[in-house]
Amino acid sequence: MTVELTRGQNHPLPRARLEIRVSAGTPVVAGATLGDENGTIHGVDRVAHPGAPTLPGLEVSRQAAADHRLAVDLDAVPDAVHRVSVLLALPAGGRGPARFGAVAAPFVAVTGLDGDEVARYTITGLEAETAVVALELYRRQGAWKVRAVGQGYAGGLVELLADQKLSQAHQLAASIQEAVASGLARSVPAPPAAAPAHRPDQGIAPQGGTGTPVPPVSQYDPQGASAPGPQTPGAPRPYQGGPGEPADSGRPSAPTAGGPIDYSHPRRQNAALPPPPAAPPAEPGRPARPVAGDATGWSMEERLYNQVWGMFEDLARTTAAYRSAVDFAESRREKELDQALSDPRSRIGGQGDAAREAARSRHGLLVSQAREVLDRDVAQLVAEAEVVEPALPTAFARWDNPVWHAYRVPMEIPMALRLGDLHLPEADRIRIPMLIRLPLERGLWIDSGRSASLDGSFADSHEMRRLGLETAVAHAARLLAVYPAGEFTVHVVDPAGSGAQALAPLVQSGVLAAPPAQGAAGVAEVLARLTQRVDLVQMALRAGAPDALPPGVDTSQQLLVVNDFPHGFDDRAVNQLRYLADEGPAVGVHLMMVADREESAGFGPLLDPLWRSLLRLTPVADDHLADPWVGHAWTYEPALVPPGSQVLQQVLAQVAAARRSWGR
Repeated sequence: MTVELTRGQNHPLPRARLEIRVSAGTPVVAGATLGDENGTIHGVDRVAHPGAPTLPGLEVSRQAAADHRLAVDLDAVPDAVHRVSVLLALPAGGRGPARFGAVAAPFVAVTGLDGDEVARYTITGLEAETAVVALELYRRQGAWKVRAVGQGYAGGLVELLADQKLSQAHQLAASIQEAVASGLARSVPAPPAAAPAHRPDQGIAPQGGTGTPVPPVSQYDPQGASAPGPQTPGAPRPYQGGPGEPADSGRPSAPTAGGPIDYSHPRRQNAALPPPPAAPPAEPGRPARPVAGDATGWSMEERLYNQVWGMFEDLARTTAAYRSAVDFAESRREKELDQALSDPRSRIGGQGDAAREAARSRHGLLVSQAREVLDRDVAQLVAEAEVVEPALPTAFARWDNPVWHAYRVPMEIPMALRLGDLHLPEADRIRIPMLIRLPLERGLWIDSGRSASLDGSFADSHEMRRLGLETAVAHAARLLAVYPAGEFTVHVVDPAGSGAQALAPLVQSGVLAAPPAQGAAGVAEVLARLTQRVDLVQMALRAGAPDALPPGVDTSQQLLVVNDFPHGFDDRAVNQLRYLADEGPAVGVHLMMVADREESAGFGPLLDPLWRSLLRLTPVADDHLADPWVGHAWTYEPALVPPGSQVLQQVLAQVAAARRSWGR
């Protein structure tokens, strides 16, 4: 059973061997102090830090990082020690944010060695502080307990250590920062939780005016500038700090006025990147064998993310080169034919036939050469996909990937989520994962309208509604699965109750916040509750008091799944939907609509802003997406659970069990 601690609250520790897991929105220094019954530290040899990471019963990380695991064995702690204080501090030297108030609230959890959580604590209310005592483990009547402290210090480590009566506070604080800066280990930031505000060179747009540009592997910036010029397929992929992010971005992970938090790595140019895995030596005359994670990044997850993005770019550009070569060959053939036949004397007879045959021969040669290059590049990408796909983490993996059978509810939010696959007609052998950054910056629209599949057949309206809701359920299940327990909540609106069969996995597993709302009254109640939550959080943020929310307000990320729109919606409800789509994502409320736009035509232009604000997806393969470089029509295929597979039910059962444990 997990206990969510608030500041000052304590909880007994059931075992002596523990892990303390730390997650922050930026690299931090983690350490621990061993104090007596009054909290006094008797000497620098009672402080574990990156320069001296091991003490009796205690081991901390040697690096400044966004994620830490501290090992604790309370039975091995000296008898004179009555308090073990876990401290966090921002590295000095201007390489990151200058205060904790500029980043997401740090999170700490006390777990057993098997990963089961005992207690967790989110350290809120920090502003100008640069060091904080997160937790303390203390003896009381022969037993150990954990207390949530959250005491911050604007004076940093010096003030923190001095407060614990350490006489050498200045010297020790300097040595800790020196150990971090001297490169004993490298700072590793947390997975990005939001896309930077300016990402000009990424994103794909729906064809046919169906909405604003949407992303293949990253969130799209609707204010983005022009796309970059083409790059030779197969050339080394420059590291960009995530797709489209400048490598020399020195911006801290601080909230900007009216904009999302920038989770770019602070001043990456000042630190060497971890080298990617070494590829096996290539055979003479053959390309190097691909390796999963063979891209730059600060974690395997980020390397794989960047590698997927690089594969998308390579396929887009090599296909563009092929199409350009074919267009050139056709243009040259037509020009040669025009020139050869411009003279009336050569239009008939052997001379004219020879000219036509020569033009066709040169055209065929150019096309075959272009096709050979395309096939070579596609073969290399196929080989790369064959090693990348099995290595993807659960959030990036298809439902048929065996990694889902080893699924466990995560402790951290991943940097991205897979919503399907993308491919091009010239390279049908390869599928590129369509990844979007988390948390969602746009709602999703599952288009249940009449749509032609790639074989030219049409699904009827009832079948499309069923497929649309099944797709929405698969996406909602993925979102629930990749968030830690209690940090993502799903609501469903099904006004006519027509989606009972497709919604069964969510309903029967117990992962929903409440049964699907039905009827006009149910729709009104859910929309009123979510719009009120958006209003309350917005007011708290504008007042600079994000923790000053009324009791009972669910601060987890919220997803509203709306089935069979516009049935059961009046003008007021439609306006509330528009409000949630526009204002909700910034405060953690997201919308997923299963709807046919043509059926909503009765509302007139009122709904146009709603459709434009949502990322349009389809429940069947559809070539409605375009990249920003040359406007390729990419075919999108939704990420669906294989027929007959029980993986969805197994994953949702674990999510439901974790939610029940978290809520106790």
